[in-house]
Amino acid sequence: MTDAALTATRKSRGPWATAMRRLMRDNAAMLALAVLILIVIACLLAPAYARWCNVDPFASTLDKVLSIDGQDVPVMEQSTEGLGLGYTPIGPTWRINNYFLGADNQGRDVMARLLYGGLNSLLIASGATILTLALATIIGLAAGFFGGILDTVLSRILDVLWAFPVYLLAISLSIVLIQQGLSIGPITIESGSLWLPVFIIGIVYVPYVARPIRGQVLALRESEFVMAAVGLGVPSHRILLRDIFPNVSTTLIVFVPLMMALNMLTESALSFLSIGVQPPDASWGTIIQDGLNLLYTRPMVALAPGIAIVITVLALNVLGDGLRDALDPRSKIRLGRG
Repeated sequence: MTDAALTATRKSRGPWATAMRRLMRDNAAMLALAVLILIVIACLLAPAYARWCNVDPFASTLDKVLSIDGQDVPVMEQSTEGLGLGYTPIGPTWRINNYFLGADNQGRDVMARLLYGGLNSLLIASGATILTLALATIIGLAAGFFGGILDTVLSRILDVLWAFPVYLLAISLSIVLIQQGLSIGPITIESGSLWLPVFIIGIVYVPYVARPIRGQVLALRESEFVMAAVGLGVPSHRILLRDIFPNVSTTLIVFVPLMMALNMLTESALSFLSIGVQPPDASWGTIIQDGLNLLYTRPMVALAPGIAIVITVLALNVLGDGLRDALDPRSKIRLGRG
């Protein structure tokens, strides 16, 4: 292929193909993506893992006995400390199909609960991210493009939400709604439903996304191609969908992994405080709470979900940085200098 043909081929590639090529050259982002894929696949296999190990991660099994190297070992061992009162759950066996990470204070398989808890944490974080981005996009587009009274009203609502510390607002909403659930017109969310933390977390982070989107739309509204479309009498909804939304979509894509990381941390904090995911469901936050009383005897109960949160959040942040560099036109210079 001649130099002229190669140059023409490169010029014919669209911005999305160019961004994908940049992202694939980012080794850290690709490693983070691979880690996330492995975590998601492992959590999706939680039901299969529980069936394979013949365990119920949501039922107490205080009298269960395991067979390890031909010896019967009780899941709940008689305590050997002090007066010998009470029981201590079995520690990690490091056998993939036999209480790999040990048991919690109710004799439940920690590994199975870790996978189920991860599945719920990922579902809640993903659902809250979608809700946040959807509401923030609608509010940001409407406020930034139409302006006037609509912009004033929406901006003041965002300011009110912005004034509350995130965790204080999330905890306040959780305490109120966890008792009675939520009913909005035909939509009803029960108090123990996983959709409740999705709604709470999705709402509290709307201002943090809507304000940047609004600012970007305000700048786009004054651009020449938008002014030309307005002058030609193009309907507003067409301008929003064809001209403005594609230009803010890259910002929304960058927000996806970053918001998922924030939402996962928020969900874990609420569940740790018993105002997030409710029994019999589990999440990484509830498993950490279950392991608080076992920190000195069976620390893996609390450490395993904590490590899982750290790895997942770190991978999401690294992937978010990679997406930002790939979608930012100036990132080519920074990558080249690196």
